[in-house]
Amino acid sequence: MNQNSIQKRILKILDTTPEFKAILANEAPIGDKRQKVRYLLSDTLNATFEDNPAIPPLEWILTRNAVNVLRSIVSGRNERLAGFSLLQYVDDLIHGRDLGERPPPGPGFYAEFEHLLKALAGKTEIYCDKIPAFLKHTGRRAARLRSNGLSRMARDAERFMSRYPYGLDRAVIRKRRANRRRILKYFGAADGDWDRWKWHTKHIIRDAGTLSRLVTLTHEEFQAVSLARANRIPFGITPHYLSLLDPEPHRKRDYAVRAQVIPPLYYVERMKEHKENKGCSMDFMLEHDTSPIDGITRRYPDIVILKPVMTCPQICVYCQRNWEIEDVYSRSAMLGQKRLDAALQWIAETPEITEVLVTGGDPLLLSNEKLEKLLSRLARMDHVERIRIGTRMLVTLPQRITDALVRGVGRFHVPGRREVLIVTHFEHQYEITPESIAAIQKFRRAGIGVYNQMVYTFYNSRRFEAAAIRHHLRLSGVTPYYTFNTKGKEETDDYRVPIARLLQEQHEEARLMPGTVRTDEIVFNVPRLGKNYLRAGQHHDVISILPDGRRVYEFHPWEKKLSLVDTFVYTDVSIYDYLLRLKRVGENIRDYRTIWYYY
Repeated sequence: MNQNSIQKRILKILDTTPEFKAILANEAPIGDKRQKVRYLLSDTLNATFEDNPAIPPLEWILTRNAVNVLRSIVSGRNERLAGFSLLQYVDDLIHGRDLGERPPPGPGFYAEFEHLLKALAGKTEIYCDKIPAFLKHTGRRAARLRSNGLSRMARDAERFMSRYPYGLDRAVIRKRRANRRRILKYFGAADGDWDRWKWHTKHIIRDAGTLSRLVTLTHEEFQAVSLARANRIPFGITPHYLSLLDPEPHRKRDYAVRAQVIPPLYYVERMKEHKENKGCSMDFMLEHDTSPIDGITRRYPDIVILKPVMTCPQICVYCQRNWEIEDVYSRSAMLGQKRLDAALQWIAETPEITEVLVTGGDPLLLSNEKLEKLLSRLARMDHVERIRIGTRMLVTLPQRITDALVRGVGRFHVPGRREVLIVTHFEHQYEITPESIAAIQKFRRAGIGVYNQMVYTFYNSRRFEAAAIRHHLRLSGVTPYYTFNTKGKEETDDYRVPIARLLQEQHEEARLMPGTVRTDEIVFNVPRLGKNYLRAGQHHDVISILPDGRRVYEFHPWEKKLSLVDTFVYTDVSIYDYLLRLKRVGENIRDYRTIWYYY
């Protein structure tokens, strides 16, 4: 698009807000324009709190939000933090000035800018329905009309959720039994071997050749796994989890499951570059800066992370600690007794610690004897009131959850004195199996609660997809606990979802579910500092929109008003690009039209 066409398109978008356009169209210095924009935003904000008939009901909330976002964006401080001035950029585009090293606006920029100005003018038109009929009535008549409307909402939600495959569907269970027989036959094993967890760890699928003989791979999947193994990038799938994959390569039903373990080629290539660049740190969460001693991470006053083993029976592509893991089920991944003793002694000498999260890696790779010994030492510390065990084996290797394991762990769960609980990672309802249900119930019968931390990725972010997961997890005995924004690491760009989509999901989809189902909290992990709640707007601000349409956020640390620490500036993925990806997988992006108005 040439300069003249860009100028015309920007001016057309500005027609939405004539007052804003008038300010930018004159030849005044940018400082004067900034001041006038601030006055305009203040006047607009004041008008939203008055009875302004120009703005329809509820649109005023979107206008108020847009005013606050634009006010943040034109702040000189925020321009410095973002390294980009949206106001100067738009001003230069209008007047046809040279952009220098700045790129021309992309489709994502036009979309973001247009929706922001629509909200500013109260013209989003997302409320296309008429005023609900029940509001015109009272009493039983109003109640019945209201009930009919609620039933329509419930049916719409169910229509979406029923599209997604469920691991307990009878046809799915039959298919997976056939997968299991095929896998056992390949390894020359008996039916009884499937129930032995050590058989699974002995037969972890580690290479593209074996994988391709057990399940059909696309050319890119085969290439990615081969390149990963050739460059010592951790890869592995347990036979149990492999049985969850459909034999066909179309990825229509199992695409979220495959995405957990079969890395995209882009991911492998970036990881290869990182490993070759000795000056590149892959410690995205800056755990080195929060590790007072080997095996320990501490970001909060009362809780520490203890990592006795740094490997898993299979590796999740988006793993937070992929930089620490050498290989799947690696024998050298143990912390070592001397360093483990020192870590436990550190906890014993830090009485402020009341909760220990035992994770890694996956601590259930430890033998029952070693795990019980570790838990026993923690239980002898009077100040430790809660022990969390972080494991994905309920999903990847439920055979590990034996009666003996549960008895051993359950000994340390003493109601009223010390709590032991399990935190796991189901990422899709297609991962729920009869075996995982049985494992969950073993813990539940021992009085041990099971909680889920879901990583919100492109592969479970379709309309009502996360709601479906939570619904079925509750029926399985698992309490939804956290929904994490995917870490903003370059190699996992294909997995990331705009923050606006998480907010939209929580406000529009999870909100329709009963309170016992929508129990989790959406969070953004700030490097070095830890979790920030996304649900509360006071914890983050949009501070810029870049030429490619990506939003720039400033996150306020959880210590805000408690300690003077730095904020964190984060560049999100493009909403426009995300919607295009959804369209390519068959979604009607009209169903996501309100996403632009979540900040």
